[in-house]
Amino acid sequence: MHIRVLGSGAGGGFPQWNDNGENCRGVRAGNPNFKARNQSSITVSSNGIDWILFNASPDIRAQIESFPPLQPARKIRDTGISSIVITDSQIDHTTGLLSLREHDKPWDIYCTKSVYEDMTTGFPIFNILEHFRGVNWHEVSTEQISYEIPKADNIIFTAVPLQSEAPPYSPHRHNTVPGDNVGYKIEDTKTGKNLFYAPGLGVIEDHVYEYLKNADVVLIDGTVWTNDEMSRAGVNDKLASEMGHLDQSSKGGIIDTLNSLQKPRKILIHINNTNPILNEESEERKFLNSNNIEVSYDGMDIII
Repeated sequence: MHIRVLGSGAGGGFPQWNDNGENCRGVRAGNPNFKARNQSSITVSSNGIDWILFNASPDIRAQIESFPPLQPARKIRDTGISSIVITDSQIDHTTGLLSLREHDKPWDIYCTKSVYEDMTTGFPIFNILEHFRGVNWHEVSTEQISYEIPKADNIIFTAVPLQSEAPPYSPHRHNTVPGDNVGYKIEDTKTGKNLFYAPGLGVIEDHVYEYLKNADVVLIDGTVWTNDEMSRAGVNDKLASEMGHLDQSSKGGIIDTLNSLQKPRKILIHINNTNPILNEESEERKFLNSNNIEVSYDGMDIII
């Protein structure tokens, strides 16, 4: 199974269009310690031809251009993307669907009922797509029931409810329900190996820890270093926990959790532009390196 990281940044990407903080200044100035990042998305394939897209970021056009297997190649207009899985209804995970509106048939989109509700009410992208080719919605269970997707041979997908936060336009904001945000166990039945993908993770619940512990590769929320990082950076007064993200450095945070895992390869994704780990020479980045925790980057390939 081949996993390609199309985007490793959080919402807004890196550099963010309106941010003049130290990190964004560094990448704009061409400092080699910083790498530009598109907004979070991955794609998965069992045969290298047909690809399942996880989340459609606003940067989807650039992401397709950066990865030839997704580009048109078989007829005058087509794509290597066969289906789309949406983990939540956040702007940075869904607005790319609008750029994909001119598909030659309705998109097969897999998401939970609560995400579907958001995408047809508070943020009605699915409704807009009905004016083009439309959407074939496949409801994803929140009961951790595995399922298959056509053209993803030998891959089993299991959605895992996560405790995070629904977006501002969701009726579930501050009152989340199972399915507002899910992670995924993605298992290759030929090798028996699996990836656990959770770009938005607010709490390490017991059932989530079991998936982390038993994964071969963990691709997990790396949004912020500290819970008050946004206010420290002078960006806003929101805590990471209020936005549904568990920070890396606090007791019981992402780093402590990853360090307790013996089996998996450990990789961070969905990294906010304020996070000091974006500076590859920072003390925070060196600390991750010393703990064998990787930071994903656009174009990263993971083979399991």
